Amino acid sequence: MHDMLVRLVHLRSPEPLVRRVWGECAVLIRPCRPFELHLLLKWVRENFSPKWVSEATVAMSHCPPTCFVATQHARIVGFACYDTTSRGFFGPMGVDETLRGCGVGAALLVAGLQRMREMGYAYAIIGGVGPADFYRKVVGATDIEDSTPGIYEDLLSEG
Repeated sequence: MHDMLVRLVHLRSPEPLVRRVWGECAVLIRPCRPFELHLLLKWVRENFSPKWVSEATVAMSHCPPTCFVATQHARIVGFACYDTTSRGFFGPMGVDETLRGCGVGAALLVAGLQRMREMGYAYAIIGGVGPADFYRKVVGATDIEDSTPGIYEDLLSEG
């Protein structure tokens, strides 16, 4: 999996996406709060990977936290982090399978990248990209040549 680069200078506002997922799916996009850490980690552990639990923990240790959540009826249905594995990196991000295609991922992505722009970043790196076409379509991300394995070289394993 390769890395991708996003220019943040011309990033569109997340507001239309946030309003859309609220209106169509009753999903709220907002920063995760420190006292919700245990709920976030439980949800990420149940739906994704232990490595993402570690990254979400790092995101929540920042002040303010560098993690957004998508909630539906006061339950987490998605999350997006930035500045976790490395400064300037966006991710991990995940959405409940039942809500994929509803725009929740796009809203989380643009909200997180907007916050990075507000912090002074001109570019963001999406590391170890899975759905490259999604990132190209939503934020115009471009491939970074020769970025595999990048910072994900020599990953520790439990075995």
